[in-house]
Amino acid sequence: MTRIDAKFAALKAEGKKAFVAYIMAGDPDFDTSLEVVKGLPGAGVDVIELGLPFTDPMADGPTIQAAGQRALDGGMTLQRTLDLARAFRETDDTTPIVLMGYYNPIYSRGVDTFLTDAKEAGIDGLIVVDLPPEEDEELCLPAQAAGLNFIRLATPTTDDKRLPRVLQNTSGFVYYVSITGITGSAEAQATNVGPEVARIKAATDLPVIVGFGISTPEKSQAIASVADGAVVGSAIVSQIAQGKPVAEVLDFVKSLADGAHSA
Repeated sequence: MTRIDAKFAALKAEGKKAFVAYIMAGDPDFDTSLEVVKGLPGAGVDVIELGLPFTDPMADGPTIQAAGQRALDGGMTLQRTLDLARAFRETDDTTPIVLMGYYNPIYSRGVDTFLTDAKEAGIDGLIVVDLPPEEDEELCLPAQAAGLNFIRLATPTTDDKRLPRVLQNTSGFVYYVSITGITGSAEAQATNVGPEVARIKAATDLPVIVGFGISTPEKSQAIASVADGAVVGSAIVSQIAQGKPVAEVLDFVKSLADGAHSA
């Protein structure tokens, strides 16, 4: 059982919804990023999504793209991202970390080497948005054999014919993308999300967590009320981009977490 599995089991036992926060590793710099990440559990975050900076993102909107570029400009690499996770683990051995990014940096490092290093650094799961189920032998199956969850995205265009393939080797949780398009480009609507979550839950026992288009405590609560939890990324990253003090960023995160937990 991974930390992700344990966390969702605990939340289910408590009758609570999950709150997941996304942070771009190394934005705006290594030390500030680490300070934010270390403060997330105290702000009510159940699962941390740690963005892996990449030069050519596909699913990311302008806010996350800019964060990735700031991180890259500051010298952030895959190795430094794993170093950040390792530094976090020095004081927190329970909060799950999901590494979210693209396959190229992993492929360049070598899958076996990467999986060994990621596991050692305290990574619990992977979201690799440009690897479809047809490529499961590339990373998904080796990751699961190494004890890491491989989390798949389902979207409004994932129809009933495609859904079983998407769910086939998914573990940890299913990440439902609430909108068509890139991150931060539209608002999630609970009335649209609810039926889709129910459709996915009819096909899997995994928790279904909803992300994209959630930017306020009210929206976090509304979405969590029709799913197993909510993910917020762009709205948090935007706070960091504005240069707000870490304490203010974490206060904002807590308001979002409180919204999800009150659902």
